[in-house]
Amino acid sequence: MAKYKAENERDRCVACGVCVSMCPRDAITIYKGCYAVIDEETCIGCGICEKNCPAGVIHKVLR
Repeated sequence: MAKYKAENERDRCVACGVCVSMCPRDAITIYKGCYAVIDEETCIGCGICEKNCPAGVIHKVLR
């Protein structure tokens, strides 16, 4: 079975925190106010963060 995980473009992330508040698994944190960090072990690949990212920098990728 294919397993997806979220991945973000850190250099384009605006650290708004929308993804943090939307993640049902608390797999995302904002690192030093600069960019979102996604914990690959906790992420379930649901795509909620991708759909709600206002900067469009989070993407689901096959792992």
